[in-house]
Amino acid sequence: MSASPRELLRGMRVAPSILSADFGRLHEQVGEVLQAGARVIHVDVMDGHFVPPITVGPLIVAGLAEQVRQAGAMIDVHLMIERPERQVAEFVRAGAHSVTFHAEATPHLAYAADLIRGDGACVGVAINPATPAAALGEIASALDLALCMTVNPGWAGQAFIEHSIEKIARVRAIVGDGVAVEVDGGIEPDTAARSQRAGANVFVAGSAIFDAPQPGEAYREIARAVGAE
Repeated sequence: MSASPRELLRGMRVAPSILSADFGRLHEQVGEVLQAGARVIHVDVMDGHFVPPITVGPLIVAGLAEQVRQAGAMIDVHLMIERPERQVAEFVRAGAHSVTFHAEATPHLAYAADLIRGDGACVGVAINPATPAAALGEIASALDLALCMTVNPGWAGQAFIEHSIEKIARVRAIVGDGVAVEVDGGIEPDTAARSQRAGANVFVAGSAIFDAPQPGEAYREIARAVGAE
């Protein structure tokens, strides 16, 4: 990896989410978006408790790690699970370069953040649409990434929540310029561009990329909308 994960997150990035990929062709589809220029691959982890669906675990991260590393890219893991502090080490060992957990999922935000940092990964905290941006205030100094959910977590293909635009601006004001602000949910070229103007710099897109006939070109279309590197 030519740039460090922290440096990658500070750039303007579109992060394809494998939640919407065809898992029978996962390496092929991830390869398409990496070839198109993606440098952040987003992995959504759901436990059936914090959100109803169950998705993937560390084995999928481990299976992608070498392919992503060879492309000079990083794996950005988004934990939608209860008590994430119990699981973060497994994901870092599997190859996650950044681990994001939900402020709503644990009473121990600082402890979970310290575990991730101690294991050598970038630290992210996510907040749901109904969670005030101020929830990030006390943990902001420990963050590399703040994730502002622009849909309710748990399902791909939802429509972008319009009042998220104002919230993105509040998140950016709280965390400052040195922390990545990521948006996740309903992201396509128009919502990505509007989120960028509000202060976001990392744009997670799942169905808009992997439901398209050509995921690489769908990635490029969103990347062009935000001037992604």
